[in-house]
Amino acid sequence: MTLDNLALFLRIVEKGGLAAGGRDFGLSPATVSERLAALERHYGATLLLRTTRSLRLTDEGSLLVEGARRLLTEAEELQDRIRYGAERISGPIRMSAPEDLGRRRVVPIIDGFLARHPDVTVDLDLTDGYVDLAGQGLDLAIRHGSLADSTLRSRPLGENRRIVCAAPAYLQARGTPNHPDELAGHDCILMRFGGNLDREWPFVIDGKARKIAVRGRRVANDGGLVRQWCRDGHGIALKSIRDVDEDLATGALVELLEEYSQGRTALQIVYPPSAVQPCRVRVLIEYLAAELSAFTDPRPGLLSSAG
Repeated sequence: MTLDNLALFLRIVEKGGLAAGGRDFGLSPATVSERLAALERHYGATLLLRTTRSLRLTDEGSLLVEGARRLLTEAEELQDRIRYGAERISGPIRMSAPEDLGRRRVVPIIDGFLARHPDVTVDLDLTDGYVDLAGQGLDLAIRHGSLADSTLRSRPLGENRRIVCAAPAYLQARGTPNHPDELAGHDCILMRFGGNLDREWPFVIDGKARKIAVRGRRVANDGGLVRQWCRDGHGIALKSIRDVDEDLATGALVELLEEYSQGRTALQIVYPPSAVQPCRVRVLIEYLAAELSAFTDPRPGLLSSAG
């Protein structure tokens, strides 16, 4: 019962409320309160400070969050080893990936992984916005750029490069910019990352890093839609080379301002700094790393720290 209560406690923390956490387990609010009270009696400490509008971890509660994750992971892995043997993995994996990269490259990799491991389930959240791994209970996420959250661990997936590109039809109708400053006279397709609008694009001009303000009539928080609008000739876009390499190869898109490229950025898997990861998560991370690291940028260059 203690492990069940620990699992409920973690879900309450992840969901930000007793009722929301209890719903995932099919429990009434009264039952959730009783089981939380039992857990607090067991440890002899208040774990959560509760009001009608907020929920806050005490110091003891924060300590228990990390310990509970380790205990539940170890218990689950022990059960799997006893039930299935050391070579078989099972259980759920929750992960996040960027929209366009996720659909085009990550989904086929996950399909292959699930075919090899029929007792594993994957819950994939495709989003180009910021994801709070701990807050949303995610096991891992694939991210572009530098690691902003220093508490997370990471696994490099090779280099990435963001390029400015457009469809031949757009360039025929509006002309081809030959300098980043000329983007001011063009219709650019903008990405929204969560609450942040990517309206300043990075370049290297005369040996110095500069950000050029751009504008346009189309804004989306879905990288796949930005790519489609660009392919349809609606404007100029800033995209990852991993998202548009096939479009460049077929001529559906043309790379622009190549000599002013900011350079390469990182692509990585990030995951919480738990001391113990379920075997299924470790195996998936290795599988993703092997498959995604095999990508080769058609134009070699230096790695940049810019995001």
